[in-house]
Amino acid sequence: MKAGNCPYRGPDDLPAVIPVFPLPAALLLPRSELPLNIFEPRYVAMIDAALAGERLVGMIQPDEGKGPGSLGPSLCKVGCAGRITAFAETGDGRYMVTLTGVSRFIVVEEIVTTKLFRQCRINAAPFVVDFASTADESQVDRGSVLKTFRDYLDAHNLEADWDSVGQASNETLINALAMMAPFGTAEKQALLEAPDLRARAETLVALTEMSLARDGGSSRHSLQ
Repeated sequence: MKAGNCPYRGPDDLPAVIPVFPLPAALLLPRSELPLNIFEPRYVAMIDAALAGERLVGMIQPDEGKGPGSLGPSLCKVGCAGRITAFAETGDGRYMVTLTGVSRFIVVEEIVTTKLFRQCRINAAPFVVDFASTADESQVDRGSVLKTFRDYLDAHNLEADWDSVGQASNETLINALAMMAPFGTAEKQALLEAPDLRARAETLVALTEMSLARDGGSSRHSLQ
């Protein structure tokens, strides 16, 4: 795939070590975009370093099942590398950044460093499918995804831009719903680690149905 001006044709095109941004319940997926408001000094330094180098940042969740390690909160074993494809300075020390997902990766080890931000040695070889120009959408049950999505909206008095939904590809739709869904760390990690688009869609439907079984309605909003 190609994100920004740099082509990524396979795992070997990624650097061995990248900065990582641990953020609970934040999900980045290949070929999807994640906007970020960067304001903590250590992460401003991370963006400065990324812009001066490969422009890659690894989004990863803290592992809530483990205690803190010597370098900070323990990290989940799988994250997603994203390339900075848009950024703006706010004038008050913040960055407004957009990451475009390149590939998932496994954390091989965390690097001891004097930098303010954390860095990991990564391996993207298990996720070679992420480097395809598009995902295999043929096996996705789009009807099931849309039905569950509509049920969730109805239960919570939400609205959607159905014209945009109808025009979206299966991959765009499923990844967007997975990234915006109000799930916790474990659920987001399950969506990230799903082996392919079909499995991610099935996981999304199952998690949403469990949420519907627990939750009631809420005030009316617009989801566009």
